[in-house]
Amino acid sequence: MLQDNRSLVCGLAPGNGAPVSGTGFLRGRMPHASVVVFATLIAILSLVPLGFIGWMTVNVGWQTVKELVFRPRVGELLVNTIFLEALTIPLSIALAVTLAWLTERTDVPFPRFWSWLAVAPLAVPAFVHSYAWVSLVPGMRGLQSGVFVSVLAYYPFLYLPVAAALRRLDPAIEDAAASLGLNPWRVFFRTILPQLRLAICGGSLLIGLHLLSEYGLYVMIRFDTFSTAIVDQFQSAYNSPAANMLGGVLVAFCLFLLGLEILLRGNERYARVGSGSARPADRRRLGWFVVPAILLPGTLAVLTLGVPLMTLGRWLYLGGGEIWRLDAVGNAFVQTIVLAVAGGVLTTIAAAPMAWLSVRAPGRFQRLLEGCHYYVGSLPGVVVALALVTITVRLALPLYQTFATLIVAYVLLFLPRAMVGLRASIAQAPVELERAAMCLGRTPSQAVRQITMRLAAPGFAASIALSALGITNELTATLMLSPNGVETLATKFWSLTSEIDYVSAAPYAVMMIVLSLPLTLLLYAQSKRTAGQ
Repeated sequence: MLQDNRSLVCGLAPGNGAPVSGTGFLRGRMPHASVVVFATLIAILSLVPLGFIGWMTVNVGWQTVKELVFRPRVGELLVNTIFLEALTIPLSIALAVTLAWLTERTDVPFPRFWSWLAVAPLAVPAFVHSYAWVSLVPGMRGLQSGVFVSVLAYYPFLYLPVAAALRRLDPAIEDAAASLGLNPWRVFFRTILPQLRLAICGGSLLIGLHLLSEYGLYVMIRFDTFSTAIVDQFQSAYNSPAANMLGGVLVAFCLFLLGLEILLRGNERYARVGSGSARPADRRRLGWFVVPAILLPGTLAVLTLGVPLMTLGRWLYLGGGEIWRLDAVGNAFVQTIVLAVAGGVLTTIAAAPMAWLSVRAPGRFQRLLEGCHYYVGSLPGVVVALALVTITVRLALPLYQTFATLIVAYVLLFLPRAMVGLRASIAQAPVELERAAMCLGRTPSQAVRQITMRLAAPGFAASIALSALGITNELTATLMLSPNGVETLATKFWSLTSEIDYVSAAPYAVMMIVLSLPLTLLLYAQSKRTAGQ
């Protein structure tokens, strides 16, 4: 057996010593076929909303399509969306990378405390951020306000992967660069920043998709995007062709983002065999710069956590004990927990095959499947919900407004969240370990399950937490697909704020934060565990 295993490692066929291609032999044994089948099924399911838009396009005819798409209103929405993406994403990258560097690579006081505060805004839903700032500054309107609140709400999606990547980097590479005469700034830009590319691209894509699909945040500050226009069209005319055509433009914009992310991501290797340098990276002394270094995370904590908590505290004080209706709040809290846990686990399971393929077997077909997994995350929940409503009413009426249909909507909407965490985690598990396990007698599925999945376990937990966070705060799809009598914290909050009853809505916002906080702590803990801390 040892001789056979040695022959496999050396690239020889067992028994006759004939040389074979070691890479080709192992690649042939890799479980691509079954994984591709599962990923293809999920991709087909994710194409349901796009098929719905296509079906509506065919029904209305090309002449109507031209009238609905090529008009000034669509151009205005496109300009708004482009400026929103072009301003929010670079600002989020700069903010997240700076914070990650301060908390992970400098001697700033209390780094773990500031690191946790940088992640904590994930516990506050985006529309609660907007609700808090509009309550504090009623005049907040337009693009600048949209960019400001979006950065505050979404930058943690970049901070988490960037900070985790910084912890895992081999400091020996930086030492080698410094020994060649590079100053600290050149070391950062030439050796550290390129190694953060996968984390930055994944986090930026996630933020970009959220900006395309977000509704509640921009409605409150009265900034028009494709999502707000689509929902307005559907509210004015159910199953409106104009709304579906706007959804088609939104899909095209998403495909552009996907292509750009693939181009920037590249095919570089990010894993290494062995643990590299055992020592942690040296923390740089800030000296007199420590005061402004503390001001950055401190000010950010006030803007992202202080303002929402202060606003909610004010509304709770004004409402008193009467607004805490334990029967209504408690019922919404329990139902939200059940949906978040079930949806988070199933979404991560559905995303796992595609995440593995994107790392282990990249190619044109795999990237096509990956695009199918990602694009649906850019669609507003109302488009996904109406697609499922149409299908269940026409083809599977017993599934209409059931938990099963609602969970399917959650899986479709939050596939990108699960994909980003899984892909980065699997990419850091060396493929050589899978191959070595197969050489020692493991089947391909056993090698993946016992080696790669164990190494990527923190990424799986983080993906479940990220998906559950999204489900906790999801609004439009839940409103349309939830069974009779099912009310989540988000839907109750939105119904009350729509009636300008901000006082009664405050308890539901508080409970959303309470429910999201443990998930945020789990994300933070898993990011630390990834680096062995």
